[in-house]
Amino acid sequence: MKLLLQCVQNASVYVDNTCIGSIGRGLLVFLGISKEDTKEITEKMFEKMKKLRIFSDQEGKTNLSVQDIDGELLIISQFTLYADCKKGNRPSFTYAGASDQAEELYEYFISLAKKHLPPNKIAHGMFGAHMEVSLLNDGPFTILLDSEEILKK
Repeated sequence: MKLLLQCVQNASVYVDNTCIGSIGRGLLVFLGISKEDTKEITEKMFEKMKKLRIFSDQEGKTNLSVQDIDGELLIISQFTLYADCKKGNRPSFTYAGASDQAEELYEYFISLAKKHLPPNKIAHGMFGAHMEVSLLNDGPFTILLDSEEILKK
């Protein structure tokens, strides 16, 4: 599982010219799911993201998590985080999770967010849809969390 996290002042997602989700200050989460991912990995990655101290405190130090700032989440399914560009010029997506499995874990991630953070602070895209995502990056501050690195044993 890969989570590309962007600290944002605001972000929104559109499908067919209709806004289906928007947030104020918080995290835009691009969520990539591999064929190796499970609910257990999803839970661990959610916990890591939720507690990650990447927002500035009053002294300007990155000491605060999204929950510390009462921030919001916009969660977007992003299978292209598993693009393999080693050979040729066309990316391969053989490491990305199958659609059914990926959608199940994407929905599970959203349910974890709504369970552990205020549900009115959670927005999300539409799995499998062509989406337009707009954001005002804050910093910019962007982090890639990869379960292969985070959960090494």
